[in-house]
Amino acid sequence: MPNPRTPVKPLSEIALIIFLGSLVGFGPLSIDMYLPTFPNIAQSLQTDIASVQFTVSTFLTGFCAGMLLYGPLSDRYGRRFILIVGMSLYVLASIACAFATNIEQLLIFRFLQAFGGGAAPVLGRAIVRDRFPPQRTVSILSMMQLITMLAPLLAPMIGGWLLFLFDWRANFTLLAILGCVCWAIIYFRLEETHHVNTDLPLRFNTIFHPYCIVLRDTTTVGYIFCLSAMFGGLFTYVAGTPFVYIDYFHFSPQQYGYFFGVNVIGIILCTVLNNKFAKKYPLPTLLRAEVCLVAIAGLGFFLADPDSLIAIMLPLFLFIALTGAIAPNIMAQLLQLHRERAGTAMALATSMQFAGGLFASATLSYFFQGTPQTMLTVLCVCSCCAVIGFLLAAFLPNNQQRS
Repeated sequence: MPNPRTPVKPLSEIALIIFLGSLVGFGPLSIDMYLPTFPNIAQSLQTDIASVQFTVSTFLTGFCAGMLLYGPLSDRYGRRFILIVGMSLYVLASIACAFATNIEQLLIFRFLQAFGGGAAPVLGRAIVRDRFPPQRTVSILSMMQLITMLAPLLAPMIGGWLLFLFDWRANFTLLAILGCVCWAIIYFRLEETHHVNTDLPLRFNTIFHPYCIVLRDTTTVGYIFCLSAMFGGLFTYVAGTPFVYIDYFHFSPQQYGYFFGVNVIGIILCTVLNNKFAKKYPLPTLLRAEVCLVAIAGLGFFLADPDSLIAIMLPLFLFIALTGAIAPNIMAQLLQLHRERAGTAMALATSMQFAGGLFASATLSYFFQGTPQTMLTVLCVCSCCAVIGFLLAAFLPNNQQRS
């Protein structure tokens, strides 16, 4: 397997953390930035909105597929080379998206863009395991989470301004430029953090056998189920609250933006507190306390009056804020459990959190009847599933030998 040359001047620690957080934020940035341009894309490519919306599903499918491939490959052949390959495909596909002349081309190029970009969030987290000692993992992942949160906050605004100044193609041009910048940093400044002693042949078994090993660990399965449920609730919140706040409670889009911002502040606050408490308490103890709060939020969803705004907002704020703490904690636990298969573990966890989000938001869309009750029900189920997943991880007997 080719080995790119060693960088001349490696990144400093703080620059590395910021860069890794940026890599993890590539997915949300690539999804959210072009959302305001949907009507313009439909008009330009002479298609309907539903077809343009399908580009999101296409992207998520390619994103998950790419993550599942790159994780075990990086465990075998190192992080840098796989990142360079993935980001190269991302840049080329982003340029192709900007020049798409029909919706079929855009769908194909979005899939390829996502397939390449899937390397970024998986290997960004795996490098944390390679580069930093276990006692600092939670702290580093929490700081990366704060950086990553800027992507969904700023992306729609950036996309709107690009549409105002240019047209919808400018969004993909900017993504290509950002991809080129990341590629250059990886090639010239990022050291290889996962050194391998063998150059194993590329076979089907090489790619997928590590998943069988990881999935035999019931603790890992429980943690991933908990993480998927938390992101299921997060996606439900993103998909459901615009209709609940704007259509049902008749708030303006600008007022909805304030409500959305409050919950983002909650995520950031909870992430900062989690980073502080992680230095004082063992990770399992911290997770146990946070999951207990998730159970309280779930009870709040179950008891909430669907016609009371405050009864909806309070448990929603608690649940969404806890996502910012539980996600880095579970990722840190998985990295500790699977030291030699960090890429595989991160690929499985990240792809499953997106899968959980897709399943929950699709369930909401299918059963939604124009009232908050459906959203509350899905959020309650997600809370229960998160608690069950943690209980499986914490108390189910496990004889699997970990790497």
